[in-house]
Amino acid sequence: MTEPTAHPQQTDRALALSLLTASAVRERAREMLELCEAGRLAHWRVDRQRLPRCADYVISVIRENYPSLDIPFHARWRHFATGGVDRWEALAAGAHWPDKADRARAEFDLAIVSVLLDAGAGGAWRYRLEDGTCLARSEGLAVASLDMFAKGAFSADKRDGLRADASRLAGIGATHIAQGFQAGAENPLVGLAGRAALLRALGRKVSTAPSVFGRRDLPRPGGLFDHLSDRMIAGHAIAASSILTAVLTHLGPIWPSRLSLGGIALGDCWRHEAVRRADATSGLIPFHKLSQWLSYSLIEPLQRAGIEVTGIDGLTGLPEYRNGGLFIDLEVLLLEDKAEASKPQETASPVVVEWRALTVALLDEVAALIRAKLGLDAGMLPLAKMLEGGTWAAGRKIARERRIDGSPPLTILSDGTVF
Repeated sequence: MTEPTAHPQQTDRALALSLLTASAVRERAREMLELCEAGRLAHWRVDRQRLPRCADYVISVIRENYPSLDIPFHARWRHFATGGVDRWEALAAGAHWPDKADRARAEFDLAIVSVLLDAGAGGAWRYRLEDGTCLARSEGLAVASLDMFAKGAFSADKRDGLRADASRLAGIGATHIAQGFQAGAENPLVGLAGRAALLRALGRKVSTAPSVFGRRDLPRPGGLFDHLSDRMIAGHAIAASSILTAVLTHLGPIWPSRLSLGGIALGDCWRHEAVRRADATSGLIPFHKLSQWLSYSLIEPLQRAGIEVTGIDGLTGLPEYRNGGLFIDLEVLLLEDKAEASKPQETASPVVVEWRALTVALLDEVAALIRAKLGLDAGMLPLAKMLEGGTWAAGRKIARERRIDGSPPLTILSDGTVF
Protein backbone atom coordinates (compact mmCIF):
# COMPACT_ATOMS: atom_id res chain seq x y z
CA MET A 1 0.00 0.00 0.00
CA THR A 2 1.51 3.33 -1.02
CA GLU A 3 1.84 6.22 1.37
CA PRO A 4 -0.61 9.07 0.70
CA THR A 5 1.03 12.14 -0.78
CA ALA A 6 0.49 15.56 0.70
CA HIS A 7 -1.82 17.85 -1.20
CA PRO A 8 0.27 20.65 -2.80
CA GLN A 9 -1.80 23.26 -0.97
CA GLN A 10 -1.13 21.55 2.35
CA THR A 11 2.58 21.41 1.58
CA ASP A 12 2.64 25.10 0.70
CA ARG A 13 0.77 25.94 3.90
CA ALA A 14 3.35 24.07 5.95
CA LEU A 15 6.14 25.88 4.14
CA ALA A 16 4.41 29.23 4.72
CA LEU A 17 4.11 28.51 8.43
CA SER A 18 7.82 27.70 8.55
CA LEU A 19 8.51 31.27 7.43
CA LEU A 20 6.32 32.70 10.19
CA THR A 21 9.02 32.08 12.81
CA ALA A 22 11.95 33.93 14.31
CA SER A 23 14.19 30.95 13.51
CA ALA A 24 13.48 31.41 9.79
CA VAL A 25 14.33 35.11 10.08
CA ARG A 26 17.62 34.31 11.80
CA GLU A 27 18.57 31.42 9.49
CA ARG A 28 18.03 33.30 6.25
CA ALA A 29 19.61 36.48 7.56
CA ARG A 30 22.71 34.52 8.49
CA GLU A 31 22.75 33.04 5.01
CA MET A 32 22.68 36.53 3.50
CA LEU A 33 25.64 37.56 5.66
CA GLU A 34 27.61 34.55 4.43
CA LEU A 35 26.75 35.47 0.84
CA CYS A 36 27.86 39.04 1.50
CA GLU A 37 31.20 37.88 2.90
CA ALA A 38 31.66 35.73 -0.20
CA GLY A 39 31.09 38.79 -2.41
CA ARG A 40 27.85 37.41 -3.79
CA LEU A 41 25.52 40.28 -2.87
CA ALA A 42 25.14 43.07 -5.39
CA HIS A 43 24.81 46.06 -3.09
CA TRP A 44 26.72 45.59 0.16
CA ARG A 45 30.07 44.57 1.61
CA VAL A 46 30.81 43.88 5.26
CA ASP A 47 33.96 44.98 7.09
CA ARG A 48 34.32 42.65 10.05
CA GLN A 49 37.35 44.50 11.37
CA ARG A 50 35.01 47.36 12.33
CA LEU A 51 32.69 45.20 14.43
CA PRO A 52 34.76 45.55 17.66
CA ARG A 53 34.69 49.34 17.25
CA CYS A 54 30.93 49.12 16.76
CA ALA A 55 30.61 47.04 19.94
CA ASP A 56 32.68 49.61 21.86
CA TYR A 57 30.46 52.42 20.61
CA VAL A 58 27.32 50.57 21.74
CA ILE A 59 28.89 49.85 25.13
CA SER A 60 29.62 53.56 25.59
CA VAL A 61 25.96 54.31 24.92
CA ILE A 62 24.83 51.56 27.30
CA ARG A 63 27.03 52.92 30.09
CA GLU A 64 25.79 56.44 29.43
CA ASN A 65 22.12 55.41 29.56
CA TYR A 66 22.34 52.60 32.12
CA PRO A 67 25.51 52.98 34.25
CA SER A 68 24.48 50.10 36.52
CA LEU A 69 23.77 47.89 33.47
CA ASP A 70 20.24 47.42 34.80
CA ILE A 71 18.68 47.57 31.35
CA PRO A 72 14.97 47.06 30.66
CA PHE A 73 13.64 45.20 27.65
CA HIS A 74 13.39 46.89 24.27
CA ALA A 75 9.66 47.51 24.21
CA ARG A 76 6.99 50.11 23.53
CA TRP A 77 6.77 50.81 27.26
CA ARG A 78 10.11 52.66 27.17
CA HIS A 79 8.71 55.22 24.74
CA PHE A 80 5.72 55.92 26.98
CA ALA A 81 8.24 56.96 29.64
CA THR A 82 10.28 59.31 27.47
CA GLY A 83 11.73 62.26 29.36
CA GLY A 84 11.71 60.27 32.58
CA VAL A 85 7.92 60.49 32.98
CA ASP A 86 6.24 57.08 33.09
CA ARG A 87 2.94 58.13 31.58
CA TRP A 88 1.44 54.65 31.42
CA GLU A 89 2.13 53.87 35.08
CA ALA A 90 0.60 57.20 36.07
CA LEU A 91 -2.49 56.38 34.02
CA ALA A 92 -2.68 52.80 35.29
CA ALA A 93 -2.41 53.96 38.90
CA GLY A 94 -5.78 55.67 38.58
CA ALA A 95 -7.50 52.74 36.92
CA HIS A 96 -9.59 50.19 38.80
CA TRP A 97 -9.11 46.79 37.20
CA PRO A 98 -10.64 43.87 39.09
CA ASP A 99 -7.56 41.67 38.62
CA LYS A 100 -4.16 41.36 36.95
CA ALA A 101 -5.64 39.74 33.88
CA ASP A 102 -7.91 42.73 33.24
CA ARG A 103 -4.94 45.08 33.42
CA ALA A 104 -3.02 42.78 31.07
CA ARG A 105 -5.84 42.93 28.51
CA ALA A 106 -5.71 46.74 28.62
CA GLU A 107 -1.92 46.65 28.22
CA PHE A 108 -2.21 44.27 25.28
CA ASP A 109 -4.81 46.61 23.73
CA LEU A 110 -2.48 49.58 24.11
CA ALA A 111 0.69 47.81 22.99
CA ILE A 112 -0.89 46.29 19.89
CA VAL A 113 -2.52 49.52 18.73
CA SER A 114 0.54 51.64 19.53
CA VAL A 115 3.00 49.32 17.81
CA LEU A 116 0.85 49.21 14.69
CA LEU A 117 1.05 53.01 14.64
CA ASP A 118 4.82 52.96 15.13
CA ALA A 119 6.14 52.91 11.56
CA GLY A 120 8.49 55.79 10.72
CA ALA A 121 6.96 59.24 11.17
CA GLY A 122 9.25 61.13 8.81
CA GLY A 123 11.59 63.92 9.79
CA ALA A 124 9.10 66.80 9.75
CA TRP A 125 6.38 65.54 12.12
CA ARG A 126 6.21 66.62 15.77
CA TYR A 127 3.80 65.95 18.65
CA ARG A 128 3.35 68.85 21.05
CA LEU A 129 2.66 68.15 24.72
CA GLU A 130 0.62 70.45 26.96
CA ASP A 131 3.79 71.95 28.43
CA GLY A 132 5.01 72.90 24.95
CA THR A 133 7.56 70.09 24.66
CA CYS A 134 7.72 68.63 21.17
CA LEU A 135 8.38 64.93 20.58
CA ALA A 136 9.32 63.35 17.27
CA ARG A 137 9.66 59.91 15.72
CA SER A 138 9.07 56.84 17.93
CA GLU A 139 8.63 58.74 21.20
CA GLY A 140 6.18 61.15 19.64
CA LEU A 141 4.21 58.35 18.02
CA ALA A 142 4.11 56.45 21.31
CA VAL A 143 2.90 59.34 23.43
CA ALA A 144 0.37 60.39 20.78
CA SER A 145 -1.10 56.89 20.70
CA LEU A 146 -1.09 56.71 24.51
CA ASP A 147 -2.93 60.03 24.71
CA MET A 148 -5.55 58.76 22.26
CA PHE A 149 -5.90 55.57 24.32
CA ALA A 150 -6.24 57.58 27.55
CA LYS A 151 -9.03 59.64 25.97
CA GLY A 152 -10.95 56.49 25.01
CA ALA A 153 -10.38 56.98 21.29
CA PHE A 154 -10.27 53.23 20.66
CA SER A 155 -12.96 52.18 23.16
CA ALA A 156 -16.58 51.34 22.40
CA ASP A 157 -17.44 51.27 26.11
CA LYS A 158 -18.24 54.69 27.61
CA ARG A 159 -17.71 53.25 31.09
CA ASP A 160 -14.17 52.05 30.30
CA GLY A 161 -11.98 54.19 28.11
CA LEU A 162 -8.76 52.24 28.70
CA ARG A 163 -9.43 49.58 26.11
CA ALA A 164 -9.54 49.02 22.38
CA ASP A 165 -12.60 47.35 20.89
CA ALA A 166 -12.80 45.64 17.53
CA SER A 167 -15.99 47.52 16.64
CA ARG A 168 -14.33 50.88 17.25
CA LEU A 169 -11.06 50.03 15.52
CA ALA A 170 -12.90 48.86 12.39
CA GLY A 171 -14.21 52.40 11.87
CA ILE A 172 -10.98 54.33 12.41
CA GLY A 173 -10.13 56.68 9.56
CA ALA A 174 -7.07 58.68 8.58
CA THR A 175 -8.78 61.83 9.91
CA HIS A 176 -9.02 60.24 13.38
CA ILE A 177 -5.31 59.46 13.36
CA ALA A 178 -4.46 62.90 11.98
CA GLN A 179 -6.44 64.60 14.76
CA GLY A 180 -4.97 62.45 17.50
CA PHE A 181 -1.44 62.87 16.18
CA GLN A 182 -1.78 66.61 15.46
CA ALA A 183 -0.90 65.91 11.82
CA GLY A 184 -1.71 68.19 8.93
CA ALA A 185 -0.27 70.11 6.03
CA GLU A 186 2.11 72.02 8.30
CA ASN A 187 2.92 68.96 10.42
CA PRO A 188 3.00 66.07 7.93
CA LEU A 189 2.99 62.49 9.21
CA VAL A 190 4.23 59.84 6.79
CA GLY A 191 1.85 56.96 6.04
CA LEU A 192 -1.33 58.28 7.65
CA ALA A 193 -3.61 56.27 5.37
CA GLY A 194 -1.53 53.12 5.90
CA ARG A 195 -1.71 53.45 9.69
CA ALA A 196 -5.47 53.91 9.67
CA ALA A 197 -5.91 50.99 7.28
CA LEU A 198 -3.91 48.77 9.64
CA LEU A 199 -6.15 49.64 12.58
CA ARG A 200 -9.29 48.98 10.54
CA ALA A 201 -7.87 45.65 9.42
CA LEU A 202 -7.06 44.88 13.06
CA GLY A 203 -10.64 45.62 14.05
CA ARG A 204 -12.05 43.41 11.32
CA LYS A 205 -9.71 40.52 12.12
CA VAL A 206 -10.38 40.66 15.87
CA SER A 207 -14.15 40.83 15.39
CA THR A 208 -14.15 37.71 13.19
CA ALA A 209 -12.08 35.61 15.61
CA PRO A 210 -13.95 35.65 18.94
CA SER A 211 -12.48 32.25 19.87
CA VAL A 212 -9.09 34.00 20.07
CA PHE A 213 -9.90 37.61 20.93
CA GLY A 214 -13.21 37.32 22.75
CA ARG A 215 -12.68 34.44 25.16
CA ARG A 216 -13.55 36.46 28.29
CA ASP A 217 -14.76 39.80 26.91
CA LEU A 218 -16.09 41.41 23.78
CA PRO A 219 -13.64 41.00 20.88
CA ARG A 220 -10.61 43.20 21.50
CA PRO A 221 -6.88 42.91 20.70
CA GLY A 222 -6.26 42.42 24.42
CA GLY A 223 -8.11 39.12 24.15
CA LEU A 224 -4.82 37.73 22.84
CA PHE A 225 -3.69 37.73 26.48
CA ASP A 226 -6.32 35.13 27.32
CA HIS A 227 -5.40 33.08 24.27
CA LEU A 228 -1.76 33.02 25.40
CA SER A 229 -2.44 32.48 29.09
CA ASP A 230 -4.60 29.47 28.23
CA ARG A 231 -1.58 27.96 26.49
CA MET A 232 0.95 28.32 29.28
CA ILE A 233 3.54 25.61 29.76
CA ALA A 234 3.06 23.81 33.08
CA GLY A 235 0.57 26.47 34.08
CA HIS A 236 3.01 29.35 34.56
CA ALA A 237 5.36 29.87 31.60
CA ILE A 238 5.23 30.71 27.91
CA ALA A 239 8.06 30.87 25.37
CA ALA A 240 8.74 34.17 23.60
CA SER A 241 8.63 32.29 20.30
CA SER A 242 5.04 31.29 21.14
CA ILE A 243 4.13 34.96 21.54
CA LEU A 244 5.46 35.65 18.06
CA THR A 245 3.68 32.62 16.63
CA ALA A 246 0.40 33.88 18.08
CA VAL A 247 1.00 37.40 16.78
CA LEU A 248 1.87 36.18 13.27
CA THR A 249 -0.89 33.59 13.13
CA HIS A 250 -3.72 35.70 14.47
CA LEU A 251 -2.68 39.22 13.50
CA GLY A 252 -0.70 38.42 10.36
CA PRO A 253 -3.70 38.74 8.03
CA ILE A 254 -4.06 42.44 8.86
CA TRP A 255 -0.92 43.39 6.93
CA PRO A 256 -1.25 44.75 3.39
CA SER A 257 -1.29 42.00 0.79
CA ARG A 258 2.26 41.42 -0.39
CA LEU A 259 3.38 37.82 -0.68
CA SER A 260 1.37 34.75 0.21
CA LEU A 261 1.97 31.01 0.06
CA GLY A 262 -0.61 28.28 0.38
CA GLY A 263 -3.24 30.90 1.07
CA ILE A 264 -1.27 32.30 4.02
CA ALA A 265 -0.14 35.93 3.98
CA LEU A 266 3.59 36.13 4.72
CA GLY A 267 3.56 39.68 6.09
CA ASP A 268 6.97 41.33 6.37
CA CYS A 269 8.57 38.88 3.93
CA TRP A 270 10.34 39.85 0.72
CA ARG A 271 11.99 38.40 -2.35
CA HIS A 272 15.71 38.07 -2.98
CA GLU A 273 17.10 35.82 -5.67
CA ALA A 274 20.16 34.85 -3.60
CA VAL A 275 18.07 32.87 -1.10
CA ARG A 276 17.70 29.51 -2.80
CA ARG A 277 15.72 26.50 -1.70
CA ALA A 278 14.37 23.43 -3.44
CA ASP A 279 10.81 24.32 -2.48
CA ALA A 280 8.27 27.12 -2.70
CA THR A 281 10.14 29.25 -0.16
CA SER A 282 13.02 29.79 -2.57
CA GLY A 283 13.74 33.47 -2.99
CA LEU A 284 11.85 34.46 0.18
CA ILE A 285 13.34 36.16 3.22
CA PRO A 286 11.18 37.01 6.26
CA PHE A 287 11.78 39.76 8.84
CA HIS A 288 8.52 40.28 10.80
CA LYS A 289 9.93 43.48 12.29
CA LEU A 290 6.77 45.03 13.70
CA SER A 291 5.46 41.63 14.81
CA GLN A 292 8.67 40.95 16.73
CA TRP A 293 8.67 44.48 18.14
CA LEU A 294 5.12 43.80 19.31
CA SER A 295 6.14 40.42 20.76
CA TYR A 296 8.90 42.09 22.78
CA SER A 297 6.33 44.62 23.98
CA LEU A 298 3.92 41.93 25.20
CA ILE A 299 6.49 40.29 27.48
CA GLU A 300 6.14 42.75 30.36
CA PRO A 301 2.31 42.65 30.54
CA LEU A 302 2.55 38.85 30.73
CA GLN A 303 5.17 39.08 33.48
CA ARG A 304 3.11 41.61 35.43
CA ALA A 305 0.22 39.16 35.25
CA GLY A 306 2.42 36.51 36.87
CA ILE A 307 3.33 34.57 33.72
CA GLU A 308 6.97 33.65 33.18
CA VAL A 309 8.31 34.26 29.64
CA THR A 310 11.13 31.94 28.60
CA GLY A 311 13.52 31.84 25.63
CA ILE A 312 13.49 35.58 25.03
CA ASP A 313 16.59 35.31 22.83
CA GLY A 314 14.54 33.11 20.51
CA LEU A 315 13.36 36.37 18.95
CA THR A 316 15.77 38.26 16.67
CA GLY A 317 17.16 41.74 16.44
CA LEU A 318 14.89 44.20 14.67
CA PRO A 319 15.79 45.13 11.08
CA GLU A 320 14.83 48.79 11.14
CA TYR A 321 16.65 51.98 10.35
CA ARG A 322 18.22 52.67 13.78
CA ASN A 323 19.81 49.24 14.19
CA GLY A 324 20.64 49.04 10.50
CA GLY A 325 21.82 52.63 10.36
CA LEU A 326 24.30 51.93 13.14
CA PHE A 327 26.17 49.45 10.94
CA ILE A 328 26.21 51.83 7.97
CA ASP A 329 27.31 54.89 9.94
CA LEU A 330 30.10 52.95 11.65
CA GLU A 331 31.10 51.48 8.28
CA VAL A 332 30.56 47.86 9.20
CA LEU A 333 28.30 47.79 6.15
CA LEU A 334 29.44 49.55 2.99
CA LEU A 335 27.47 50.20 -0.17
CA GLU A 336 29.10 48.99 -3.36
CA ASP A 337 27.65 52.08 -5.05
CA LYS A 338 27.71 55.03 -2.64
CA ALA A 339 25.19 56.89 -4.81
CA GLU A 340 22.52 54.44 -3.62
CA ALA A 341 22.51 56.19 -0.23
CA SER A 342 21.00 59.33 -1.72
CA LYS A 343 18.36 57.56 -3.82
CA PRO A 344 14.91 56.94 -2.34
CA GLN A 345 14.61 53.18 -1.84
CA GLU A 346 11.46 51.08 -1.92
CA THR A 347 11.12 48.60 0.93
CA ALA A 348 11.10 45.76 -1.59
CA SER A 349 14.32 46.90 -3.30
CA PRO A 350 17.32 44.55 -3.14
CA VAL A 351 19.30 47.32 -1.42
CA VAL A 352 16.85 47.43 1.50
CA VAL A 353 16.19 43.68 1.65
CA GLU A 354 19.92 42.94 1.81
CA TRP A 355 20.49 45.67 4.40
CA ARG A 356 17.74 44.39 6.67
CA ALA A 357 18.97 40.80 6.49
CA LEU A 358 22.56 41.83 7.22
CA THR A 359 21.32 43.90 10.16
CA VAL A 360 19.62 40.90 11.78
CA ALA A 361 22.72 38.72 11.44
CA LEU A 362 25.14 41.42 12.61
CA LEU A 363 23.02 42.21 15.67
CA ASP A 364 23.60 38.66 16.89
CA GLU A 365 27.33 39.05 16.33
CA VAL A 366 27.70 42.44 17.97
CA ALA A 367 25.62 41.17 20.91
CA ALA A 368 28.14 38.37 21.45
CA LEU A 369 31.02 40.87 21.35
CA ILE A 370 29.28 43.21 23.80
CA ARG A 371 28.58 40.39 26.25
CA ALA A 372 32.21 39.26 26.11
CA LYS A 373 33.50 42.79 26.69
CA LEU A 374 31.12 43.34 29.63
CA GLY A 375 31.61 39.88 31.10
CA LEU A 376 27.91 39.05 30.85
CA ASP A 377 26.17 36.01 29.44
CA ALA A 378 23.02 35.86 27.33
CA GLY A 379 20.90 35.33 30.43
CA MET A 380 22.18 38.57 31.98
CA LEU A 381 22.14 40.54 28.73
CA PRO A 382 19.55 39.03 26.38
CA LEU A 383 19.09 40.51 22.95
CA ALA A 384 16.00 42.39 24.14
CA LYS A 385 18.15 44.36 26.60
CA MET A 386 21.06 44.81 24.21
CA LEU A 387 18.70 46.37 21.66
CA GLU A 388 17.36 48.81 24.24
CA GLY A 389 20.66 49.66 25.90
CA GLY A 390 21.93 49.37 23.19
CA THR A 391 22.07 49.23 19.45
CA TRP A 392 18.82 51.15 18.85
CA ALA A 393 19.96 54.07 21.01
CA ALA A 394 23.45 53.93 19.49
CA GLY A 395 21.96 53.98 15.99
CA ARG A 396 20.04 57.13 16.85
CA LYS A 397 23.06 58.77 18.47
CA ILE A 398 25.43 58.12 15.58
CA ALA A 399 22.77 59.35 13.13
CA ARG A 400 22.65 62.68 14.98
CA GLU A 401 26.43 62.88 14.94
CA ARG A 402 26.53 62.24 11.20
CA ARG A 403 23.49 64.28 10.07
CA ILE A 404 21.96 67.41 11.58
CA ASP A 405 18.39 66.08 11.39
CA GLY A 406 19.32 62.65 12.75
CA SER A 407 17.84 60.97 9.69
CA PRO A 408 18.83 57.42 8.73
CA PRO A 409 21.70 56.91 6.28
CA LEU A 410 19.31 55.49 3.68
CA THR A 411 16.21 57.21 2.36
CA ILE A 412 13.37 54.70 2.51
CA LEU A 413 9.97 55.15 0.93
CA SER A 414 7.64 53.96 3.70
CA ASP A 415 3.91 53.33 3.51
CA GLY A 416 3.60 53.36 7.28
CA THR A 417 3.45 49.57 7.67
CA VAL A 418 7.10 48.44 7.80
CA PHE A 419 9.53 51.12 8.95
